[in-house]
Amino acid sequence: MKVQNITDIEGFFKAIDSCKGKVELVTGEGDRLNLKSKLSQYVSLATIFSNGEIPELELVAHEKEDIDRLISYMING
Repeated sequence: MKVQNITDIEGFFKAIDSCKGKVELVTGEGDRLNLKSKLSQYVSLATIFSNGEIPELELVAHEKEDIDRLISYMING
């Protein structure tokens, strides 16, 4: 799923932390960051918001309930 509608970064990472399985952020170049790692969360935070715009990024969750949780977060904020 494309990363979109994220205005509350803290809430976004809380949603990630509540996921049971692996959650990755995939860049347009194919790089993958494990968002369950706090270090990766900080790196992705700096990358995503450094220019004031969100580059083309995709969020990959490996468990269906995690996908549903993240989609709900992005829709409802």
